[in-house]
Amino acid sequence: MSGFRRGVRLGIDVGKARVGVARCDPDGMLAVPVETVPRSENSLARIAEIAAEYEPLEFVVGLPVNMRGEDTPSTADAREFAATLQQLTGVPVRMMDERLSTVTAHAALRSSGRTQRNSRSIVDQVAAVVLLQHAIDTEKSTGNPAGSVVPTDEEPT
Repeated sequence: MSGFRRGVRLGIDVGKARVGVARCDPDGMLAVPVETVPRSENSLARIAEIAAEYEPLEFVVGLPVNMRGEDTPSTADAREFAATLQQLTGVPVRMMDERLSTVTAHAALRSSGRTQRNSRSIVDQVAAVVLLQHAIDTEKSTGNPAGSVVPTDEEPT
């Protein structure tokens, strides 16, 4: 676990209809689902409330890119969501490639006996868990945080 920064992290899977939220313990032993937040004008405020409860070291927000690693129509939305979340909460945000996280989440839910229809309300949480667990595992194995930092809009002093 050398180089692992101790602290709670919140994983965020941004979707058009819902935002999945997951968290990990301070030692990064396990990522677990927290909540599915309906996507609306109140989404960021609700996630800020969750952040106030868990006091995360950082957010890990999924960056939706295609299989070639190129931007998709959802990429700009996720980046804007992440930047606004960082401004609202003051908590650093890292963007991480989320390729196949939703596919992995659906597969895990299917293997547990759930259909795609009855998984709709929780698949975003599971995708956030997959994303966050990957970020934790990457940092533990490399000693470097996963993904890229969302720059702050503040002017240097």
